[in-house]
Amino acid sequence: MRVDQTIRTRLLMSVSQRVIANAEELTALDRAIGDGDHGINMRRGFEAVLTDVETLSAKSLGDALKGVGTTLVMKVGGASGPLYGTLFMALGKSLADEISCELLADAFGQAIEAVKARGKSDTGHKTMLDVLAPVHAAIGTGGDELAARLRRTAHAAAQSTIPMRAVRGRASFLGERSIGHMDPGARSCALIIEAIADVMEGTA
Repeated sequence: MRVDQTIRTRLLMSVSQRVIANAEELTALDRAIGDGDHGINMRRGFEAVLTDVETLSAKSLGDALKGVGTTLVMKVGGASGPLYGTLFMALGKSLADEISCELLADAFGQAIEAVKARGKSDTGHKTMLDVLAPVHAAIGTGGDELAARLRRTAHAAAQSTIPMRAVRGRASFLGERSIGHMDPGARSCALIIEAIADVMEGTA
């Protein structure tokens, strides 16, 4: 599959608009177990991406993703900026305009390792990694209706963080009280995957 400028524009717009539209939900989730600013910070970052979407989408896929990562590092506060910035920049280093499930899975795997190193965290720690890891596995299986499976996987993975006890981030200070709440980073990650799935299906 070739990711041309039209598709790059749709991807960046879909992801940005999805995060912005759900900023209040993300803030509410973060208010329960964090600083209460995840939605505000993510909205600020993706509003900046949206403002620059024409310039970004005119670049190759790899450079566009690295540009998004740089923007998020600069505009998103707290831990989310460096983590999401690392994710997008790592993907940008590995992806070109011609992609396949195999190439995407490999790039996603490398990006996950970069996020783990940046956040000193792993799956099961109640973070965005608990969405990224199962999505990576779903990409690796490929096959028909991949977009729908990615959407279902991301949604279920974010839900799976509710019974987890936070090990990393501000939520970890709450100990057992972090149990029973969805991780806001996992939710924002799921929103991004769902937006990408919409573009894959041609509905965004």
